[in-house]
Amino acid sequence: MDGDTIKIKRKQIRLFGVDAPEMNHPFGKKAKWALVSLCKGQEIRAEIVDTDDHDRLVAKCFLPDGRDLSAEMVKLGLAIDWAKYSGGIYRGMEVQGVRKKLWLADARQKGRMYIWEQYEKRKIRTGESATAASDEIKSKNTTA
Repeated sequence: MDGDTIKIKRKQIRLFGVDAPEMNHPFGKKAKWALVSLCKGQEIRAEIVDTDDHDRLVAKCFLPDGRDLSAEMVKLGLAIDWAKYSGGIYRGMEVQGVRKKLWLADARQKGRMYIWEQYEKRKIRTGESATAASDEIKSKNTTA
């Protein structure tokens, strides 16, 4: 589905404790395809822990060799720990600079949805590529 949601037997399952970029955000497609690459042809074990606000099941998902999909996405630098839900268990696995790279996901976690809105408006208004729009908004919202 995307970088933090998979489908098992026609059920959408949100990976536990992490946040990946949306498909239309910078690195969104890369995150999706990385997750597809990890899962393709594999039997995924899902331990359901909750249901989210979008009625998706939230689960700790594991590859046949026991690797945690959430941890693998974080280690790849294509998802960030969402401590509100994970208790911070993936934070130490984050690659250096990932919160700047995935700045829209980081903004969501901090409740700064106005940054998302600015990003979306900029893309629509100018027809610019996602990267150009993200670079401009990031530079406007970066503080020292």
